[in-house]
Amino acid sequence: MQRDPKYKVVVRFVEDHIRSGELKVGDRIPSVNAFRIRFSLSRSSIFLAMQELKSRGIIEAEPAVGYYVQSTNVAVKEKILLLFNELTAFKEELYRSILEGIGDKASVEIMFHHYDRRVFETLLRDAEGRFTSYVLMPGKFRGLSPLLDRLPGRVFLLDHFQDDIRGQYPGVGQDFEQDTYDALIQGLNAIRKYHTLVLVQHDDKEPEERYSGIKRFCEEFGFGSLLLPTIADDTLHKGTLYLTPSDRELVNLIKKAAAQRLSIGSDIGLLSFNDTPLKEVLCGGIAALSTDFPQMGRTMASMLLDANTPTNVPTLRNPWVFLPRQSL
Repeated sequence: MQRDPKYKVVVRFVEDHIRSGELKVGDRIPSVNAFRIRFSLSRSSIFLAMQELKSRGIIEAEPAVGYYVQSTNVAVKEKILLLFNELTAFKEELYRSILEGIGDKASVEIMFHHYDRRVFETLLRDAEGRFTSYVLMPGKFRGLSPLLDRLPGRVFLLDHFQDDIRGQYPGVGQDFEQDTYDALIQGLNAIRKYHTLVLVQHDDKEPEERYSGIKRFCEEFGFGSLLLPTIADDTLHKGTLYLTPSDRELVNLIKKAAAQRLSIGSDIGLLSFNDTPLKEVLCGGIAALSTDFPQMGRTMASMLLDANTPTNVPTLRNPWVFLPRQSL
């Protein structure tokens, strides 16, 4: 039978005194030296205990003074940070799915970096040591290993991240090139009515791998392909299938089609990424290529709740679906 680490006696001391009411929010706990003498432990062992209690949100440190009780919720063993890039309709589905999967087994806090690396790094440094697990959505940021390796807890990667950290941390994400290619194969019969596929995507935050998948599909099956950052100043052309992950560009495409008297689903096609309930009804239904965000959330929740999740595993690939609708 495996014995608890020695420092756990300090953790249990604080938990027991909170449960009994002897320690309340704002109360100071004994000093490191007092714990060291009381339990005959090394300073490093005491600091391990302080780190666990701090990461669970039970205590907080006041510089040059000591530690005080921040929360009396000692039942929570996990405190999880979700660091998302932004909150869109489909990211909200992902967030809700993670929360449902975790239930009352952990507390969860969400933050957003809005694709700004400085914000991402600042939030992580401020969060260092305050959580037991960190779920990160770094997107296109590279060279993150030195920053992530400093985090005193488990690190998980989510949705989109670069290959230089893939496999270093457990995670669940998308293979944008292969998934886009595979989804287009599923829709090949409907796509054959068009001669050119145009991806409308601004590359600052979106994965370029999508276009790699589209180009591979077009070269293999004899379609033309083009990448545009925006459709704002362009005229739509008959026989073209337009693909976009942007809701703003999707609206622009619908407006331009109406202005040019082009029939969507006949003269031109529209295919969006990342399905939402609105796309099921817009213009009779907008066809979509989409990962299963609720499934992604359930998988991540399962990894978080499994104390035996390896710290170095291949990324789990989240399934995609092709949703044929009237716009195709």
